[in-house]
Amino acid sequence: MSRLRVLPLGGLGEIGKNMMVVEYDDRIVVVDTGLRFPTAEMLGIDLVLPDFTYLRERASEIEAIVITHGHEDHLGALPWVLRELGQQGVTPPVYSGRLTVAMARSKLDEHRLRDVELESLDPGDTVELGPFELELIHMTHSIPDACAVALATELGTVLVTGDYKFDQTPVDGEAADLQRLAELGREGLLLLCGDSTNADRPGYSSSERIVGPHLEEVFSRADGRIVVTCFASNIHRVQQVVDAAADLGRKVALVGRSMRKNVGIGRSLGHIDVPDGLLIQPQEVEDWPDHKVVVISTGSQGEPLSALRRMAHNDHRMIKLRDGDTVVFSATPIPGNERAVAETVDRLYHIGCDVVTTADAPIHASGHGYAEELKLMLNLVRPRYVLPIHGDHKRIHLHGELAEAVGIDRENIFKGENGLPLEIDGRGARFGEHEQSGMIFVDGVDIGDPADVALRDRRMLSADGIFIVVATVSGQDGSPVADTEVIFRGVPFIEQAETLRQEIREEVERALERAARDGVREIDILQQELHDDLAAWVYDRLRRRPMVLPVVVEV
Repeated sequence: MSRLRVLPLGGLGEIGKNMMVVEYDDRIVVVDTGLRFPTAEMLGIDLVLPDFTYLRERASEIEAIVITHGHEDHLGALPWVLRELGQQGVTPPVYSGRLTVAMARSKLDEHRLRDVELESLDPGDTVELGPFELELIHMTHSIPDACAVALATELGTVLVTGDYKFDQTPVDGEAADLQRLAELGREGLLLLCGDSTNADRPGYSSSERIVGPHLEEVFSRADGRIVVTCFASNIHRVQQVVDAAADLGRKVALVGRSMRKNVGIGRSLGHIDVPDGLLIQPQEVEDWPDHKVVVISTGSQGEPLSALRRMAHNDHRMIKLRDGDTVVFSATPIPGNERAVAETVDRLYHIGCDVVTTADAPIHASGHGYAEELKLMLNLVRPRYVLPIHGDHKRIHLHGELAEAVGIDRENIFKGENGLPLEIDGRGARFGEHEQSGMIFVDGVDIGDPADVALRDRRMLSADGIFIVVATVSGQDGSPVADTEVIFRGVPFIEQAETLRQEIREEVERALERAARDGVREIDILQQELHDDLAAWVYDRLRRRPMVLPVVVEV
């Protein structure tokens, strides 16, 4: 009996790193390869990827990777996934819309992955992928070329919505393809995997089109320079800022590598229209009067290395903010980024900038549909089974309630989690056994699963510092034969450093003499005993728990 298996490896119980494995007759199509950014306790970690061990072990079964749209939480992990699969001798083709393919190609070029087959599809085109028939369906979101993915099999069709809203007046004039969604409903949709991001927000989301006039109104009140920060991938928002600047006679400078890159891609594909002579280089900003300049910058989420964050800390080499500048946040914080955004805003106020956020004016519209739009999707496609995705557990639960409210049987609504496959066959649908899932960390250029001890050590170092103790002992009897060297770094509030060093030396000597009397000669055991004795002594003395690193040298 044929079986359809849908395995989320990311995006359930969290916001970000979306990845869905759709499996039929031992053939696989992967929908999205997203990432998310680290939380504050993930010290030194640059990016968080889904654990794709399941794919690595089944690399030969993968027919293709399909990307719904160009946001990092759906596209960002693609280079790492392809590199890992390539090491297994497999490089599956990648399918998506034109803009998303262009963004993917740019990203893969940065990682020197140039032998990947990237295929752009227009909505409505179909491709045979083993036992699947792939079709992209145009949706509206905060980036052009956003698509839902329909995968038809002999058992039925799976629809993965990606991120969407039902914007009736989108900036580019291309509304979601409601007719095709309704046709899928009439044909009989087997499974809907639907975006749950705004399941907790009643009503309908605002149209993207309302943002432009409000941006122009905010600009008209500003006397000095204007800095607008938004997602670099929000091509429509960049167009609205460009239009507002042009109407008010201001020049526009693009700041931030990803902003310049994405705008270049958008212009080449016709998604952005910039009047001739409007753009200036960032280094030219100081050459123009303040009331003639708009800067469009990355950094709306307070990212540590982003252009706006560096400006806020007076650390940007070309743009120096000053009293009288207006900074416009045309984005809302992603859950988890609130603190970083608040810190950036506070720094801007300290400089003397006027700061305008979505709390002050309607200068942002969510790209995700609200509860009534999720109901509309459910009523259009009328699925037999529903698997809410793309949201934390609260939003997944609320999406399930919306499905039940529009008439989906409760037993046909599956509130899942990462690693829990939904299995469908002729007898019905049920959850299968858990597969490996979780997180892979990108730390510099390396990826892997840093042990908990590594992150624990980093937290310890950041909070309480480190003690390094180097002791020299006799190879004959284990007694100390030289003065102990004591080094500490990052240990807070130490006013009597030399006194502390001497006390530690005395404690080490006592510990070594005790070990010698007990006949302890193994270096590993000596170091462990020194660690335990010193850690207890330091805590008793300082009421802190720095990392204690003893080194025993035998002579």
